[in-house]
Amino acid sequence: MYRTLFITLSILLCATSAYAGASDKLKTFIAATRSGQADFTQAVLDKNGKKIQSASGTMQFVRPGKFRWSYQKPYAQLIVGDGEKFWLYDMDLNQVTTRKLDAALGSSPAALLSGNNEIERGFALKDNGEKEGLDWLEATPRTQDTSFEKIRMAFNSKSELVVMELHDSFGHITMLRFSSMQRNPQLAPSLFKFVPPQGADVLGE
Repeated sequence: MYRTLFITLSILLCATSAYAGASDKLKTFIAATRSGQADFTQAVLDKNGKKIQSASGTMQFVRPGKFRWSYQKPYAQLIVGDGEKFWLYDMDLNQVTTRKLDAALGSSPAALLSGNNEIERGFALKDNGEKEGLDWLEATPRTQDTSFEKIRMAFNSKSELVVMELHDSFGHITMLRFSSMQRNPQLAPSLFKFVPPQGADVLGE
């Protein structure tokens, strides 16, 4: 499940007008944000709304194509995109899975936020109005090569992306909430490099 979720990838922060619709805030965010970092919590709900999985950790990204998601609870996992390859390291299993980055992204949340400023080429965007003080957006992939039927995002009054919901074809919803966000921080290049640990099983190369 985590591999599918890996990137919600390039997410974060401030855009501009507090009075813009959510789709405008998303476009402004993509245009204005080169890098970011945040803490996150993640919950997976089944089709009946029952929580079946939860996790938390930290994430960083540099657009386009570089990201790092570090899951600390309940299991230690590290997900890294180095601009060319996608790496998933399961520390408990001492197992690494790698793929070409383009193949791993596809029509995913990462592709939606990855930064070519042409998001409407891959996704149909629709404002979903305001709920509990947040402006909501729905993004529907234009192609069928994705495991997600739709993606919903919520922005606060400061135009920060604070919630992302991933709706899959099985009726599951993955909810990501972001906190302690920083926009355009200076991030060390070493964060986005990954070398498989000695003795780890490497799959996919």
